[in-house]
Amino acid sequence: MSRPYYPLTWEGHLPALFYFRLIVLTVGTLVYLFLLALIVGHRKPRLLERLLFFVSLAAFLIYAGKLLEINSFIQYGTPPLSTQFFYTTLVNVGIILLPGLLVAVQLAYLQSIGGRHARAYEWVLIALLGFFVPVVWVFWTGHLGVITTGAGTWLDFQTIAFRLAVKIADWVMIPAIAIAGGFQLRTARTARDPNERRFFRALFGISCISVVTLIALLGFGRRSPDLADGINTVLIVLGTLPGLLLLYFAVRRNFLEYGAQRNLVYALPATFLALLYLALVRRVGQWLEPVVPPEATASVLLFVLLFLFEPLERVIGPFLQKRFQERLGSVQKLTLELHGVARQGNVAELINQAERRIRDAFSLAAVRISVPLDPARTPLQSPGRLGHVVQIPLNKGSQAVGALEAASTGSYLTGETTASLQIVADQFPAMLDLSHLIEEKISLERELAERERLASLGQMAASVSHNLRNPLSSMKTVLQVQLENPDLPVDLRRDCALVVAEIDRMSAKLTQLLRYAKPSVNGERVAAVNLARQTAVLFRHDAERRNVRLEFEQPAGEVYALASEESLSEILSNLMVNAIEAQPDGGRVRVSLSERGERMEILVEDDGPGISPDLRAKIFQPYFTTKPTGTGLGLSIVARRVDEIGGTLACESPLRNGKGTRFRLSLPLSRDPGPVVDGNRPAAVTSVRKT
Repeated sequence: MSRPYYPLTWEGHLPALFYFRLIVLTVGTLVYLFLLALIVGHRKPRLLERLLFFVSLAAFLIYAGKLLEINSFIQYGTPPLSTQFFYTTLVNVGIILLPGLLVAVQLAYLQSIGGRHARAYEWVLIALLGFFVPVVWVFWTGHLGVITTGAGTWLDFQTIAFRLAVKIADWVMIPAIAIAGGFQLRTARTARDPNERRFFRALFGISCISVVTLIALLGFGRRSPDLADGINTVLIVLGTLPGLLLLYFAVRRNFLEYGAQRNLVYALPATFLALLYLALVRRVGQWLEPVVPPEATASVLLFVLLFLFEPLERVIGPFLQKRFQERLGSVQKLTLELHGVARQGNVAELINQAERRIRDAFSLAAVRISVPLDPARTPLQSPGRLGHVVQIPLNKGSQAVGALEAASTGSYLTGETTASLQIVADQFPAMLDLSHLIEEKISLERELAERERLASLGQMAASVSHNLRNPLSSMKTVLQVQLENPDLPVDLRRDCALVVAEIDRMSAKLTQLLRYAKPSVNGERVAAVNLARQTAVLFRHDAERRNVRLEFEQPAGEVYALASEESLSEILSNLMVNAIEAQPDGGRVRVSLSERGERMEILVEDDGPGISPDLRAKIFQPYFTTKPTGTGLGLSIVARRVDEIGGTLACESPLRNGKGTRFRLSLPLSRDPGPVVDGNRPAAVTSVRKT
């Protein structure tokens, strides 16, 4: 964020400001190089990471060029032209790229956290192009450096870059930092995360000071070279602060989820320290060259490292132990949380919670737990296929019961993370067993409670039926005797016939109540096609009376269901009755049977008005009905019998043009060639017919 050049004092000695600049430029170069390595290692496939990389690269070019400039003065006194061309090109390219990137990265961050800038790519493009207007201006006005030689005239790239960088540093950098500061203030006010708010508040403060310093340089820098030199030094320090701030929040506060890469964070400082030590060895070798050969000095200094291993181990050992305890504690906390989820007795919920919590705990891109493991399933992929994927088997003894797959956002999964995932994977099969056992226990308890409830309901139904059937039978007998009297008036005969019909209807409802409360006995081998055909024949007359066309589609051969003839008959009769009664103005009912692998599928479809989504959730509940004279037990009996058989029942509606309903019934097939029940029991069907 400083001007391309600044005056340097070289009169046989180096001033304190020169040394200070050397230190700050070294720190800035290392900081932005560290950030570049961190971003490349993380490499999320997002626009924000790409822009952040180029911002760090632009800052690195500026600081690396300035550092090279100072070191070239120390090394050569008067640097060669090629060296001057190299470091000025680095600085000027960085200054040219930086303004647009600063605004673009702020826009991209607002978009990433769900700001109003939904079309971030367009805004980023506008920001990048808008701050390159000085480039067009320089070329348009002819402010080009031209060198005339004997061979002709050619453009001096270094002069062009220098002049362009001066214009940007003077007039473009100030509004760029000001606009970026405005976005930083907005982010600090709207952010929910406290660390995020602190980061952008500090960044906004640095931006404000930088704008004031740049204005001071523009207004007073040309009046005094010494003042310009001091302001440039302040700008160099200010330019280092955003990198240090981002590095601190990334490592210590896990900002942008970079803090999870602990091994990379530890490896980079170790590499930098090694490089600095090698540079120190070279510099000391040069200083002692008049007395000792450089090779001997390097050998001694490298050999000294052997005596530093034990002190370093004493210093680093407690830190590594603390870090190991922290990670082990976090893994233990995660496994305890998952054990708590397993005690709820829901295997699907356990897997969902485990995937989410493992992903959050280790800052992974994706986690998938497959139980059981399907060899044909597509392997997990990292976002953009930039990261690393690991698959850890879930072993129960010597048998693999599943697999845990984890994908990183961009960097390779570290050994520390992989080891933690292995610990979780070793304990997860025990969690699955615990969840299965509790799930079975809960299921058994529910089934026992249901059986007790149905037993009480059966006793009540039997008592009610016994107490009502005898009076109803007596009433019906008396009325039938009266109906046999030829002298009975017509009006009275009609009323008696109506009462007899109502008595029959009440008797049918009592029978249906008894059937709902009575559990069925399954395990027989039933000829399902024959039973369905007979049931359809029984209801064909009722369908014709309602102007409903009853269609029956059957396979070429017989299909045998593993059920009971009574249960399957109740299921089919109730479904057909509902389909017929759903079309009071006529329509079509289609019944079809087919084999689907080891299951038999029965479809009962009608052209009625359909069932709304809110009613579909209630139609299988006992006593729920939309019919004025219905009991609400027909579909409840169907659902109960299907569950007892071990089948599944699904309702699909609407089918066509907002109308139609299809009941899809799946039942287990019987492959055992044992005794077959032919399904010829019309009396059972007739009793349910008037549901």
